[in-house]
Amino acid sequence: MKKRLLSVAAAAFFGMALNAQQIKFEEYDLPNGLHVILHQDNSAPVVTTGVMYHVGAKDEVKGRTGFAHFFEHLLFEGTPNIKRGDWFKIVSSNGGQNNANTTNDRTYYYETFPSNNEQLGLWMEAERMRHAVINQIGVDTQREVVKEEKRLRMDNQPYGNLFTTIQKNLFTNHPYNWPTIGSMEDLNSAKLEEFQAFYKKYYVPNNATLVVAGDIKPEQTKKWIETYYGSIPKGTVYPKDFPKDAPITQEKEVTATDPNIQLPAYIFAYRTPANKEKDAYVLDMLSSYLSNGKSSVLYKKLVDQDKKALQVAAFNQGLEDYSIFAFFAIPMGQTTKQALQADIDAEIKKLQTTLISEDDYQKLQNQYENQFVNANSSIQGIAASLATNHVLMGDTNLINKEIDIYRGITRQDLQNAAKKYLNSNQRIVINYVPEKK
Repeated sequence: MKKRLLSVAAAAFFGMALNAQQIKFEEYDLPNGLHVILHQDNSAPVVTTGVMYHVGAKDEVKGRTGFAHFFEHLLFEGTPNIKRGDWFKIVSSNGGQNNANTTNDRTYYYETFPSNNEQLGLWMEAERMRHAVINQIGVDTQREVVKEEKRLRMDNQPYGNLFTTIQKNLFTNHPYNWPTIGSMEDLNSAKLEEFQAFYKKYYVPNNATLVVAGDIKPEQTKKWIETYYGSIPKGTVYPKDFPKDAPITQEKEVTATDPNIQLPAYIFAYRTPANKEKDAYVLDMLSSYLSNGKSSVLYKKLVDQDKKALQVAAFNQGLEDYSIFAFFAIPMGQTTKQALQADIDAEIKKLQTTLISEDDYQKLQNQYENQFVNANSSIQGIAASLATNHVLMGDTNLINKEIDIYRGITRQDLQNAAKKYLNSNQRIVINYVPEKK
């Protein structure tokens, strides 16, 4: 079975790589509000069925965090027609693979089957949407699963809570303040009725986007969609009216401890525009210029040449309401925080006062062309991109146009963004240090 799955995946990959990059699709809404996106590609016999719900960690409330991620696990427990424990058995025994993931802004479930099982994937996701079983045994089981995940990925992992620390300090009013995995105390104290209410509130067709991509016959697919999804009742979609955070106008410094580390890390974090805005794309490109690969500016200077840092990075985390731009550095030997900060600030100052070279600019453009091709080189990747662009960006066709946004970014745009967003009075400085024994 593994060999068969690998050969199907390989065929899908190479089939997509040979095709032109223009991704054709059609989209429409069912009367109950479910948004449907179809992409036909008959070059390999595989179909991905995905459903993206517009619910993430930010839709939770203080005291009940972690629900969206919890549901990523809970909604595999079963339905009246899929026995508890059978979900993964059904998928694997029919030659498929499946997964789910959650962010601050959305939750995504998908199955990829050989195309002769397209109908099965559609039925399973409709089952999840129509009447997932939310009972005490499922809640208790998945609560332990999530606890173990938190221990493995965060609490017992060196630097595992670093991003959580950034969120906590960069956002004070907006619910990006807490991590996607949430608080174990909140999940422990939540009652079954609260989980059931969360499901009824957010897992409704008019808060969801269904994407079907691959070796499909669109007219047949539409009939199956109408059969399985058309009678699911719509819910109430609530406005996403979240508290705003005031602009940061004065540098703030905080200290956080981690019992799993021996070397400190220093973070310089900035709250930046939402990922729909052009400046978010510009900042994304700036982060690549600074630290994407061993030939990047920060790596070459601080790690390779001066041997001042074991690790250094600039990263841009795009989110629906705001984004996060941050520098991260672990010192080498006796290097001080002040020395690292001075070098990072010097690179920022260069960006603010001098245009990057034409060669570096062309290298950036090449990197983004390559990323664009890779993102759309598989049916699974295309399905996820189509859903994400509709749900979070409000434009499904970004799958074809987004590369033009990056192509349109000039060296002057990069300089302007550095001037506008990367000033010392706009940041939170985090000293992430070993916990004293």
